[in-house]
Amino acid sequence: MVPVWLTDTVTSDLNRALHYTHLWGLHGMELRTVGGPDDRIPFVNEKQIRGQMAGTDLLLASVVPSMFEGPVSDRAAWMNDLLEFEDTLKLCRRVGCPRLTISPFAAEPGASVEPMAEALQQAGEKAAQHDLLVAVRNGPETACPTGQALADLLARVDAANVRAAWNPVGALRAGEDPATGLTALAGLVTLVRCSDGRVEGGRWVDTPLGDGAVGWMEHLQQLAAQGFRGPISLEIYLEPRPKHGLRSATTLVHMIRDVRARASMD
Repeated sequence: MVPVWLTDTVTSDLNRALHYTHLWGLHGMELRTVGGPDDRIPFVNEKQIRGQMAGTDLLLASVVPSMFEGPVSDRAAWMNDLLEFEDTLKLCRRVGCPRLTISPFAAEPGASVEPMAEALQQAGEKAAQHDLLVAVRNGPETACPTGQALADLLARVDAANVRAAWNPVGALRAGEDPATGLTALAGLVTLVRCSDGRVEGGRWVDTPLGDGAVGWMEHLQQLAAQGFRGPISLEIYLEPRPKHGLRSATTLVHMIRDVRARASMD
């Protein structure tokens, strides 16, 4: 397992992001917004990304384009997303990124699963031409709030490179036990989003990593038992974010080391 982070949860400035990556002892980054607030993948300064990453040993684990984020009933919008998808795929190839993370559409009452699967099928086929992975994330704001819902959708997609970007906090907020969601996604996970929190007084409260309800140590052990070796992408939502980023990154790195140590003794 490789500790990385979703940089724009703290900063969209690439130089600062690189500084924090090294300072926090992480091995790479996941990029979504790079530059100004409207500089969303793929409409970013590619030359800067390649220049800043060159000469480092950091992994560019994933990029996150604005894709399939509206309702699936808006077919014209997601067909347009597919037309523009080539720009993201070419960016990935040029900056050396092996995967991209997308939404399974917005939550929408009564939405059909079939057009979601159709859209992901087409995205997967386009990405396969560039030898890239498509990671589909779950979350309460999406059409796949839980791991089970995401697993059910992916089962309808006949594309081996379309996999899961597993978000246990998203599942927890949707009322699913993270262990149950991960069991449903066994063998499908290519990236894990990492944050923590709990429900207090009927509302969600973000916490430092390890202090919430996910049970991250046990969750990482479950991932290891499933054979997962990919990126664990840290998200920071507590203020001040740089301070909490350092704390959570340190916790994540130590947890991963402990899981590896335990696995080596088995």
